[in-house]
Formats: sequence, C-alpha cells, structure tokens
Amino acid sequence: MELVGQAVGMFAVTNIDDMLVLAVFFGRATGSKPAAVRVVVGQYLGFGAILATSALGALGAGLLPEQVIPYLGLLPLSLGLRAGWQLVRDRRAGADGGSLDDTGTGFFQVAAITFANGGDNIGVYVPVFAAAGTGGMIGYVAVFLVGVAAWCALGWFLATRPLAAKALSRWGHLVLPVVLIGIGLVILIDGGAFGL
Repeated sequence: MELVGQAVGMFAVTNIDDMLVLAVFFGRATGSKPAAVRVVVGQYLGFGAILATSALGALGAGLLPEQVIPYLGLLPLSLGLRAGWQLVRDRRAGADGGSLDDTGTGFFQVAAITFANGGDNIGVYVPVFAAAGTGGMIGYVAVFLVGVAAWCALGWFLATRPLAAKALSRWGHLVLPVVLIGIGLVILIDGGAFGL
C-alpha cells in the first residue's frame, strides 16, 4: 500500500501541468467522440513512451542522456508555433479556428506533446524505478496508467462544465498555441538548454 500512495503522489505532482493541456484538448474535442478518443489515445501513447523510456533508463539502457531532456521542449514549442501559424492562416482565410479535426491535431500530436511535456518526468522516474526494482517498477507503472485514465476523466470533466466549455470553445483555439509555446519555453529554460 505504501508504494501505491507514493506512486499516486508522484504521478499527481509530476503531471499537474498536463491537466491544462488535456482540458484544452478535450475542450476542442467537445461534441466529437472520435476527437475525444484521439486525445485519450494520444495521452496514453505519449505517457507510455515516457514510462518505456524511464523503465529502459532504470534498467541501465540510458536511452536519454540527462543533457538531452531539456531539448524535448523544442517539440511543444514547434507544435505551438505551427498551431499559431495555422490560426493566423485560418483567420486570413476567414475560417473560424475549428475543432481538432480541421486543425490536424490528432493522437500523434497529443502523444508528442505529452511526451515532450513529460520529458522532465523521466529524470524523476528513472531513479525511482531503479531503486524500486522490477516488481516496484511494475507497481508504479500500473498506478501511473490508472492515473492517466483519471487525468483524462478530470480533463474531460473540466472541459465539459458549461462555463469552462464555453470559454474553451470560444478561446481554446487561441489558448492551445500559447500553452504549447509556454510549455516548450519552460522545458527549455528550466533545463538550461542553449545556456538559458
């Protein structure tokens, strides 16, 4: 039971920033079951990649050297810039900013953002997984996967509240590029990439 408590606490602390991103994605997916499913699938793919990388690192593979992790911020930064550019192009063309389907944001993009946003989690998970051993690592992974489901449910809940849904449907297309650029910059700056 102690491991479960530690895993729940670690998941919540290391993934609190992911809640805003999920709420924005779900807000843009409201009314479209396929788009919402893509958000969930993308979240699991991205977080699964974080867990796989962390497990390999804990097992001694050293897949991602610590100095590379801050540069994962380039991924959400570039996706945010792309989404911003798409927004400008759509506005010039008279489009409304639309939904997940017409901005091209699918499960691979959600997965990439999840992985990049959680890149710093790898630095936390690797030593914990290594210290916990194989059995403990399996326990952490199981709790974390349940945590992803809870995060998705909470993100969907927040995005479907009338006030939040109205704000996200009206402003979500503007918020997403800003959030992605912000995440990318925070990852780059906090990690000391490019001497920042």
